Amino acid sequence: MTVAVSPWSQYKDFATPPTNQMNKNIFCVFALVLLVTVFSAATAAAPRTMRLDYYHTGNSAQEMFSVDRVVIEPLPWPGDMTKAIDDTNLGKYFFEVRDQKTKRILYSRGFASIYGEWETTDEAKAMMRTFSESLRFPTPAAPVEIVLKKRDANNAWTNIWTIPVDPKDIFIDRSQTPAPARLIPIQKMGDPATKVDFLILGDGYTARDLRKFERDARRLTEVLFATSPFKEHRRDFNVWALCPAAAQSGISRPSTGIYRDSPLGATYDAFGSERYVLTFDNHALRKVAQFAPYEFIEILANNRTYGGGGIFNLYSTVAVDNAFANYVFVHEFGHHFAGLADEYYTSSVAYSPSTERVEPWEPNATALLDPANLKWKDLVSPDTPIPTLWNKEAFENYSREIQKRRAKLRLDKRPENEMEALFREELKHEQAMFAAEKYGRRVGAFEGAIYESKGYYRPEVDCIMFTRTNHFCAVCRRAIERIIQLYSRGG
Repeated sequence: MTVAVSPWSQYKDFATPPTNQMNKNIFCVFALVLLVTVFSAATAAAPRTMRLDYYHTGNSAQEMFSVDRVVIEPLPWPGDMTKAIDDTNLGKYFFEVRDQKTKRILYSRGFASIYGEWETTDEAKAMMRTFSESLRFPTPAAPVEIVLKKRDANNAWTNIWTIPVDPKDIFIDRSQTPAPARLIPIQKMGDPATKVDFLILGDGYTARDLRKFERDARRLTEVLFATSPFKEHRRDFNVWALCPAAAQSGISRPSTGIYRDSPLGATYDAFGSERYVLTFDNHALRKVAQFAPYEFIEILANNRTYGGGGIFNLYSTVAVDNAFANYVFVHEFGHHFAGLADEYYTSSVAYSPSTERVEPWEPNATALLDPANLKWKDLVSPDTPIPTLWNKEAFENYSREIQKRRAKLRLDKRPENEMEALFREELKHEQAMFAAEKYGRRVGAFEGAIYESKGYYRPEVDCIMFTRTNHFCAVCRRAIERIIQLYSRGG
């Protein structure tokens, strides 16, 4: 009897650090070659990982696409080949890998993108911009076509780009380079093909900061798995960490004149929002991430100033040294992991308000166009009114004053501990207010969500997607569990 060996079965050996500092590069090359060798002897159940890098160009009125390159990444495909088709209907964009001859769908995933957010800003009305993006999928055995779709004004899918890919094309990049850093196994629960693979990357950590990065990664991992429903599904996750050394500590913060050439290019002030942390350097991100098995990425920014960001099926970010880093980390990961919408609406954002109300694709927000068919109606008690009453006016009046004080602290360049004190004051007041709500512990439809006071509704009066609390509402928990099921086999 022949026993099939997973390419990942020996991967645990590759995370062991070399005993001699001088041998790091040799070790990385050896590990990479050994991985490919193990793969070659394995079954076809775990193909290599293919990546299509492309350019996304346009403005608020038009968009176009062009191929950058196709890459064969160093490691085997980490996903479950029995769960290759995405049926969650999440994301602003969606792509399919179709067999060129039969048109059979081999792989599909929904996602959101930086471009997809940028096109809703005022800047997109005045200029064109180009963003680098990537699609990752199992390397096909025969020629395929990649079909990219986008939601139209009514949130229905429409084809916007199709590009052929031949896995035998000589111009596919198959080059092998040393890993940029040691891969740290934070938590290994099983074969990557049967688990959710979560990769934590560090940005703005110098060589002297690398031990701090590992401590930060381990600390935030514990924060995630102390939060339901991740807590109950800890065994469904592998967690990896990787941190290329930076020349200087910290990341860029242009609004204060701070610029850093950090390895991943993370920066504050994305789209003019001082707290929004993104990287626009997709090439740098992919060159580092490809040396780990992953489906989801978190970037830890080695900074104290409050900030973070999260984009569905792209990555999430957090400034690790802020007093509210635990909250930001989990909140932004909710965006990235499960496509959860922001439920808050009194804080300033870079996006222009929507002119029409359509049902959001995000699982935790609704336009309530058809109250009788509320998408989470199975979680609503019969005696809970829809829409659900709450002390909305008092909340908004208080929140406006907090936002004024917050803006003044930033304008006056006050120390970060003063901002943290304001957030503590705000959270204490909100929790007391919500504790007095008649339907405070119910699932309903509470008006105010997705950055707008009217016309959009959230499932509960409070949730980590609404305030700086520490729990997800029932609808968000269910949405997270659905994604866990898509990427893991449990056990």
